[in-house]
Parts: sequence; structure tokens; C-alpha cells
Amino acid sequence: MSDVTIPHSIIALTFYALWAIALVIMIAADRVLMVASGKSGIGDFTPGTKHGSDSYWRINRAHLNTLENLPIFAALVLAGWVAGLDTPTFNMLAVVTVCARVVQSVIHIASGSALAINFRFTALLVQLVCEIWMGVLILQAAHVI
Repeated sequence: MSDVTIPHSIIALTFYALWAIALVIMIAADRVLMVASGKSGIGDFTPGTKHGSDSYWRINRAHLNTLENLPIFAALVLAGWVAGLDTPTFNMLAVVTVCARVVQSVIHIASGSALAINFRFTALLVQLVCEIWMGVLILQAAHVI
């Protein structure tokens, strides 16, 4: 192994991608159980159409929400890396973004109640604030603002 130091923002991006993979594994496990138990046929999982139990569908939506934001987060982290932003603030924002994404997903999977939706929205707001802040730091490093 070399003595390469990987910024925490890149590590956070890796965890974000692994979280997306964990969610798809949860979806696959639910599908295998539904097919194995005879509750669904192998061709019953039409994309974009609600199918399966409420909890299964919440996992599906949590996965899609994660995938929707992954390219944005990746672009910011990679732009920050190229700009040399291996700073405590930039790295902390990346880590908080991933933690808030996991919290949002777990709440989404756990419940569809109004209270859960409010907490999910709060976790989303945390992510958005962190990502906007990351973008501002990148633009400042580029002397654009």
C-alpha cells in the first residue's frame, strides 16, 4: 500500500455509493422473498408502478431518492477534490451530507407517517444546505465569487 491520503470527502462519496448499493440489496432481498413465498411472480415488478408491501415500496423510493442526489453529490465532491478543497469544513460538509442521507433513508423505510415525512424533509434540507455550501466553497476556491 502507498501512503496516499484520501480526503474525507472522497471517503464520504464512497459511503454514499455503498449506501445506494445497500438499498438495492434490500430491494432485491424483498423481491426474492416475495417470489419465493409465491406472493409475486418474477415478472410482477413493473418499474415506476407501485407494487409490493408499503415497506417494500418505501425502500424502493428511498433508493430512488438516493440515486437522484448521488450525481449531484459526486459532482460537488469531485469538483472540490480537483480544486484542492481537502479542508476540515469541506470534508465535514460531505460527511454530514452522507449521514443526513442515511438518516433520511432510514426514516423513509421505517414509516410513512406525517411526523416521519417532516423528519425526512429536515434531513433533506440538511443535505441541501451542505451541498450548496460545498458549491459556494468550490466557487470561492475558483475565485468566481
